[in-house]
Amino acid sequence: MSIDTNLPTTETSNETLSVRSQTAVLDELRARIAGDVFGPDDDGYDTARSGFNLLAQHRPAVIAVPVNHFDVVETVRFAAGEDLRVAVQATGHGPGTAVDGALLVNTSRLDAVSVDPVRRTATVAAGVKWRPVLAAASAHGLAPLLGSSTDVGAVGYTLGGGFGWLGRRHGLASDAVRSFDLVTPAGDPLRVSATTHPEIFWALKGGGAGSLGVVTGMEIDLFEVGIVYAGNLFYPAADAPEVLRRFRQWAPAQSEELTSAVTMMNFPPLDIVPEPLRGQSYVMLRGCWSGDPDAGKEIIDEWRRWKQPEIDMWGELPFAAADAISMDPTDPMPAMVTTEWMNEIADGAIDVLTGAVYPEPGTMPLILFGEIRHAGGAITANAAGAANDRGRSGEFLVELGAVVPDPHVGLAIESALQLARRDLEPYVTGAAYLNFTEMEERSARSASAFSDDHRRRLAALKAKLDPRNRFCHGVVLS
Repeated sequence: MSIDTNLPTTETSNETLSVRSQTAVLDELRARIAGDVFGPDDDGYDTARSGFNLLAQHRPAVIAVPVNHFDVVETVRFAAGEDLRVAVQATGHGPGTAVDGALLVNTSRLDAVSVDPVRRTATVAAGVKWRPVLAAASAHGLAPLLGSSTDVGAVGYTLGGGFGWLGRRHGLASDAVRSFDLVTPAGDPLRVSATTHPEIFWALKGGGAGSLGVVTGMEIDLFEVGIVYAGNLFYPAADAPEVLRRFRQWAPAQSEELTSAVTMMNFPPLDIVPEPLRGQSYVMLRGCWSGDPDAGKEIIDEWRRWKQPEIDMWGELPFAAADAISMDPTDPMPAMVTTEWMNEIADGAIDVLTGAVYPEPGTMPLILFGEIRHAGGAITANAAGAANDRGRSGEFLVELGAVVPDPHVGLAIESALQLARRDLEPYVTGAAYLNFTEMEERSARSASAFSDDHRRRLAALKAKLDPRNRFCHGVVLS
């Protein structure tokens, strides 16, 4: 079968499978796996190719929806035999380049979760979101190193690093992995760990998803976490420069039991937003203290004594309710995001970020939110040996994002995000955090998450496992 194995363009394609009829090819794969197989003309195709970010419009030639590990093995072997490019999607968060004319492996039906409270581990399949993992772990007073939303796929998040509200104390989610189950580009099933295939294990722990094969599951460490002191203090948007200047001095002085951020937000006037916040703009001090709650309260009281917030939502809560910290949306939407790392929050960076999120009065804000999350602690302590060493070495992580309500304003929003990144250049390290890169930007910037030595090491492993670069829709190393 002659299928183009080069990187796809951003144009949509209904590329037909050549040499044999498309029907014959689809029927062959259907005969080999227990899960579903869809072609472009099949009912279910559009649902199977869609993910959380509705801007990512994939047009794969074939979609396989495996129901077990063996289905993935057969699907990848089929793709290898047909010389098809392969991409992987679970929840559709953090999409890579457009999957046009390729085979898309949709892992959403690999949904098994189990917790071993004695070993304090969880076994998590590739299609599982963090919500059921957290629920199962919380029943035993334990928690995984999830991110700001339990609606995100656990495996994909972990492969990209995974910086959550326990990050400064316990590290990135990738640091907590004991083993991965991987199907290589040749279709070989491997269990990789620190003692079996350690080079592949190293690469998968933060090296990004979708370039070394299909990860069908992982075993991860869980941590004792019960009641935390967490939430948000809401200050008027006009206070943002003052809040950021205070935060840059205050955050690095805190214990690793606190992971915190300042978030600038233009809340849209939508039903999904709580009534008091709709259409309002705020700057928020948010975070999670995982030590003694009374000690955490005293630390946040410093902010209350400094300036009384308009809304105070910090308080004790079970970590099982961690979604309340970031209040991330769960409905699929068209969105854009970009990211940078900074070692300090310079006055010039404050001017750029506040100006980008809160433009001049009378000007419609194009950028919905900007967040500066404090790192350090276990995140940077474990950075040197990690595959994504540059992508976790800064003191402060910046994320800028926007919802694209109308395609006509998409170019304007993209321009605003890129302008903000350009103006931030004097103040940033130049490294990308992989989980905050998507689509074409992931392709363009993912290599910056790795030092030169680590990038060469990853590239050598990639060339060995995937010499034809069929898994070309994930992290790009050049």
